[in-house]
Amino acid sequence: MTTEAMGRTGSPAADLRILRPDDWDRWYETLLRAFGGVGETAEEGALWKELTRCERSLGVWDGDDPVGTAGAFDFRLTVPGGASVPAAGVTMVGVLATHRRRGLLTAMMRRQLDDIRAWGEPLAVLTASEPAIYGRFGYGAATFALHGEIDTGRVRLSVPEGTDDVRLRYADPVDALGSCEAVYARTVPLRPGMLARRPGWERVWVLDPESGRDGASPLQCVVAARDGEVVGYARFRVRPQWTDSGHNGQVRLQDLAAVEPAAEAALWRFLFGIDLTSSLTVRGRPLDEGWQHLVSDIRRCRLRVRDGLYVRLVDVGAALEARTYPAPVDVVLEVEDAFCPWNAGRWRLTGDAKGASCARTTDSADLALSVRELGAAYLGGVSLGSLAAAGLVRELRRGALAEASVGFGAGVAAAWMPHGF
Repeated sequence: MTTEAMGRTGSPAADLRILRPDDWDRWYETLLRAFGGVGETAEEGALWKELTRCERSLGVWDGDDPVGTAGAFDFRLTVPGGASVPAAGVTMVGVLATHRRRGLLTAMMRRQLDDIRAWGEPLAVLTASEPAIYGRFGYGAATFALHGEIDTGRVRLSVPEGTDDVRLRYADPVDALGSCEAVYARTVPLRPGMLARRPGWERVWVLDPESGRDGASPLQCVVAARDGEVVGYARFRVRPQWTDSGHNGQVRLQDLAAVEPAAEAALWRFLFGIDLTSSLTVRGRPLDEGWQHLVSDIRRCRLRVRDGLYVRLVDVGAALEARTYPAPVDVVLEVEDAFCPWNAGRWRLTGDAKGASCARTTDSADLALSVRELGAAYLGGVSLGSLAAAGLVRELRRGALAEASVGFGAGVAAAWMPHGF
């Protein structure tokens, strides 16, 4: 969660320091206030307190009062080629409305990126509540997600062979956590942008405060099994609605994962066919998810795209070496990075599907771009060619753009970040 709250008053003598565990409660209250002041349940607060890494979190204090917050989870991110790379998950960023426009956010971003570099983590990632903020700190939108409002009263779903062999059953969301997390873990290496969940994170997805249901049911879970093994799951809510002409209920999908196409199709077919409902709302799904090819009328799915994960290369050389490239690439990049000047200059990247190397060079540059565009292209979900079409990447050697665009691709699956943090 990230924001820079709005407001205006005089200038404080700000004290930026690492969060002490005894200060967490007031620090977190400051964050909630920066996000509008809506409270959370005791269960939610306790879990976020447990997950917070105080030694990786920062606070800005005006005298005895916390006025700014920032944190960084320690994640591992799947990159093209399937490697799991250390990445700082930037989160809980907020500045109180009374302390806006004093450089507090910039100071926290400066300290945080210095810290991440010192920790030896080549990447920083975040989900932005306000996308306009983070580009100036070198973060580029690297993944996008699909939202939809599917008219299940009119849209029909075809399913692949073997779907009828999958068995579905309702399960208590908490009791089924172990099986569901095992499925999720099997999907993590398959798609760039996926996050390996640290212990404790599985509980985030079964938090179910009534305030978050918006009139819908408590969280429900259905698991898919083949030969007694759980191979998929869906967690969702149902919001019953009635009109003079009959039922008009809505299914709201929270998350869905499966390790085989038939299980995935079985889960989607189930969601399409829940009694007394006529629509299915989906949020944050992969752009290339297979169900789109199984529906009878894609227009009645009312699809739209939204930005997802923002990526910042903290160490250009280490980050580019950490991934592989589906087509051979040999390119000299002229990188602009005013906020982290240790990245600025020329880098020679050579790589293929087996591995890569990236080192400083004095050779002539083939492409020129900022670290923001490099972050956007890093997971393969954004094309260097499309960035060049916007004037954000400059081709200095003829043919270099086409070669690098193919090489930077994601491979088989589109980049996708499955959940926020």
